[in-house]
Formats: sequence, structure tokens, C-alpha cells
Amino acid sequence: MFYDRAEAGRLLAEHLKKYQKDGVAAAIPRGGVVLGAEIARLLEIPLELVLVRKLGHPNNPEYAICAVTEAGEKCNELETSMVDKSWLEERKKEERKEIARRKEIYIKGRSSVNMEGKTVILVDDGIATGLTYLAAVDELRKRKPAKIVAALPVMPAEYEETLKKEVDEVVCLSIDKNYLGAVGAYYSQFPQVTDEEVIEMMK
Repeated sequence: MFYDRAEAGRLLAEHLKKYQKDGVAAAIPRGGVVLGAEIARLLEIPLELVLVRKLGHPNNPEYAICAVTEAGEKCNELETSMVDKSWLEERKKEERKEIARRKEIYIKGRSSVNMEGKTVILVDDGIATGLTYLAAVDELRKRKPAKIVAALPVMPAEYEETLKKEVDEVVCLSIDKNYLGAVGAYYSQFPQVTDEEVIEMMK
């Protein structure tokens, strides 16, 4: 159990010291930015964002069946085959509009961090289904990093092998065989992170 996202970020930073001053922290908004900001500050490395949006199941919005980036996507094909195709395509369009909105306000006036040949530490506040995280990994690969390190406070044990195949290194504080079903269950304080907070942290 973590007190809040900032504490989880500080604890992760302790395990990432070998990348001090030589890596890039890439955070998934909004929650992951709190951890990413702590890691970037403590390791004295740049902070970048990876904009990804999950698509929840029509009957259970918290259960991700697909995740989209600006130009890519990662979907659970079994789940998406059982939902209305026009609904799915409309939802993808809506989430890409939200990505464009967030890009405009979060990154406005900032140049992108060069990741080519660098070690990129991909940070989120935890994993449930993993689709959002894998979509972010695909997005980062386009920027030609030398190495992608997954940095997470918690994830289900059943997901560990899948993740290890997708990234170069996994740093996870809690790999739970009895996953509690939601990332927020592992935090004492887990408030929604606002756009304004992300903008402030990116400064």
C-alpha cells in the first residue's frame, strides 16, 4: 500500500538510480505524471508525456478493451469483436480528440525531448489490464530509444511475463498474485489528477 502517487514515485526513483542524469522519464497522464515528476526531479532527468487513452467496455467503463495513441492502438481483439463496430470507431475518434486537446494544453510551447538512443523510463501509477501501457510502449518505440524500462508501483502477477516481452527491463514495487482489481486499491490517497496539476508539474 502506498500513501499517494508522489510517495510511489519517490520509492520507484530509489530503484532507478543507475539511470540518474542519463535517462528520460516518460509519464502517462494524468496519474502517471505525478510519479514521473518525482522520478525526473530526483534523478535529474527530463520529463516527457506519452498521450494514451483507454476505451472502456460499454457495460463496464473501467474495464479497458482498447487503448489509442495519436496514430496507434492496442486492443483486446476478443472483447472488441463483441461490441458494436460503429460505437467502437466513434469512441476511438472521441479519445483521439481528447489526446489532441491534452497535447495542446500540456505540451504547448515545449519542444519534444529527444529519446533516440536514450534509456526511457515509462511511468504510470499502476497497471490493471495493461492495454494502455502497451499502447504507450508502442508509441515510444517510434522514437527509437535504446532501451525502455517499465517503472510501476503495482501490477498483477499474471501480467509480468507479457510485459517482460515488450520492454527491456521491468522495475515494479509490487507484483501481486492476488490483484485487488483496481490500481486505486493500492493507495491510501488516490484523487483524480487535474489538467491544471499536470500543466504545473510539466513546468
